Amino acid sequence: MVGGFCLSADRLDDLVAIGAKDSKALSATARERVFAGLDRVGTMAHVVLSPRTVDAAVRRGKLNDLEAKAFAQLVHELSPDVAYVDACDPNELRFGARVARLAGGTARVVARHHADRDFPVVGAASIVAKVRRDRAMARLRERLGEGLGSGYPSDARTIQFVRLALAELPRTPSWVRSSWATMQRVKPRRPARTLDGYAP
Repeated sequence: MVGGFCLSADRLDDLVAIGAKDSKALSATARERVFAGLDRVGTMAHVVLSPRTVDAAVRRGKLNDLEAKAFAQLVHELSPDVAYVDACDPNELRFGARVARLAGGTARVVARHHADRDFPVVGAASIVAKVRRDRAMARLRERLGEGLGSGYPSDARTIQFVRLALAELPRTPSWVRSSWATMQRVKPRRPARTLDGYAP
């Protein structure tokens, strides 16, 4: 999930007043509270990236490109004069130029590392992404059961749920990213097959 938020420069103080900041610095309850106030200050948008889309990008070594395209889609949709984005590339200028080019070149793009921490508007965008992600997980739990947990690698319930699903299902389910680093720890170990297993 990638979030975006757009507002007039003269509403920035209002954005700060409702508590917009890096979503990682807020509890789930606080994120929902700020999220509820965002549409009174500006315009929210988001892009959904499916697990399969992310996996395909990771396999090709193109995850940064995928993220740049998602950011560009939001810049194009929201049409700001200036867009602040969290740089997903060690080279901030290169990433910003890529997003600007993909967005059609109509906005000046400022890319910075830790932009969600340093710019309230990017913090607001991170809240949009996190709340949308949390709600998507809630819908998935309704379908699969509460044992799914939060979906984060630090959640022991999630790890156990995924481990059991991988052991019981014939293929990786569509709701799991195969490229998720945690998968290397939880996927079942297949017994080694030796050449003598094929002897007539």
